[in-house]
Amino acid sequence: MSATTSRRRMKALPLGLMATAALLLTACGGSGGAASAEVDLGGGPATAGTVKAGALDGMNMTFASWGGIYQDGQMAAAVTPFGEESGARVLSDGPMEYAKVQAQVESNNVTWDVVDTDSNWALGQCGKLLQKLDYTIIDKSSIPEGLASDCSVPAVQYANVVVYNKDKFSDGPKTWADFFDTKKFPGKRAVQGNDAGAGIFEGALIADGVAPEDLYPLDIDRALRKLDTIKGSLVYWMTGAQSQQMLEAQEVDMAVIWSGRAFGAVENGAPFEPAWDTGVVNMDVLSVPAGAKNPKASMALINYYLGKEQQEKLSVETSYSPAHVDAKPQVNENGRKFLVTEPEIAERTLVSDFAWWGENYAGVLEKFTAWVAK
Repeated sequence: MSATTSRRRMKALPLGLMATAALLLTACGGSGGAASAEVDLGGGPATAGTVKAGALDGMNMTFASWGGIYQDGQMAAAVTPFGEESGARVLSDGPMEYAKVQAQVESNNVTWDVVDTDSNWALGQCGKLLQKLDYTIIDKSSIPEGLASDCSVPAVQYANVVVYNKDKFSDGPKTWADFFDTKKFPGKRAVQGNDAGAGIFEGALIADGVAPEDLYPLDIDRALRKLDTIKGSLVYWMTGAQSQQMLEAQEVDMAVIWSGRAFGAVENGAPFEPAWDTGVVNMDVLSVPAGAKNPKASMALINYYLGKEQQEKLSVETSYSPAHVDAKPQVNENGRKFLVTEPEIAERTLVSDFAWWGENYAGVLEKFTAWVAK
């Protein structure tokens, strides 16, 4: 089966309509709070990328994400303009820590109004630490099919992909089998060591002979046995910034890395090339913590973030791929090499089974953490 036919998608939900009545919103404590106020988000169908001018005047909100260039891009492309148009005062906080989300929800003191998280974690927390989204306020009609769920919408699309030092290897590694071939391609390989998600596990199974269409449910024990064969060549990165620095300093010969961080390294002169036949597409998502003090305002921010113009600017700012089907970001040549929505890249990649990961993420993380520590 081709990579295209093995791309897995979840069924999308129908589009709702914008609430027509005025909504009573209470202010968030993230920026010190504000008095309760009635706000009118407007009538008619929701339209992504828009918010009624002044609808949230005087309201305090907090947007939490992963920091660095990514969060700076989110603020510039969507969050800050949303505040300017809606009248809300939106603070930026981070980096994201799931333990902080849990602590806020369990203490009934939620100070983050919208959070950017990994899709695997979010799907596992729907109806628990995260509340269901209101699709009468959020227009998801332009989200790629299968990427919206009850509790999350995509913030960006990206891939975990093998990149290699082209000064050392003029022709590869190109496949997952190559990544695991330390004789043909000797050298240090970097993988994330403090999290578990789509990418290296699918890659290990493909290198061990599993066909892409037969990957799920993943046999994690088999994947770890395959990883055992290259463990002596592995080094671990713990943050996106560290992974990028490893490439820029040429501390490793290849790495499984977020596509946006790989782009950043290449932009800074690192001689690395992506091997797109190894790409496993994933996404960050936007969600609203359970118990958020202004859930309707949170939905309005998410709706604004999903606009075509906002998504295009976000891609230019970060190199991550847009979550709007009509977005055509004007990125440079290097940036286009890392956009997973480019047709010539998309047809070669595998899309993560988000539903499987949502159900199994915690167990995989426990096993992987123990494996790394051995």
